[in-house]
Amino acid sequence: MKRIVLAFLNSVRGLRWAVNHEKAVMQELYLLAVAVPLAALLAWDVMVFIALVGAVLFLIAVELLNTAIEKLADHVTLERHPQIGLVKDLGSAAVFIALVMNLLVWGAVIWVRLRT
Repeated sequence: MKRIVLAFLNSVRGLRWAVNHEKAVMQELYLLAVAVPLAALLAWDVMVFIALVGAVLFLIAVELLNTAIEKLADHVTLERHPQIGLVKDLGSAAVFIALVMNLLVWGAVIWVRLRT
């Protein structure tokens, strides 16, 4: 049980740091605050609600992983290095794919709602 509590505290510390230092994470948390009530209005069942909110949570998770990759890469070297640049680009690509997934999920639900 102690390990679970410590893991939870580490997670809270990481989230707190990200909120205070990463503009993208803060923007995505604002998006989540808007997405939850909007998903409640759009969803015709609990699974659709979970898909909508889950897509935004997935985006935040990928953003946090990208931030961790960038911080680790900067710790390795602050100089420009092609491999470090590639690592950062790959993390950024992951965030982009998560954004596209959000557009697809939200777009599909909105499309169905507009047609009914």
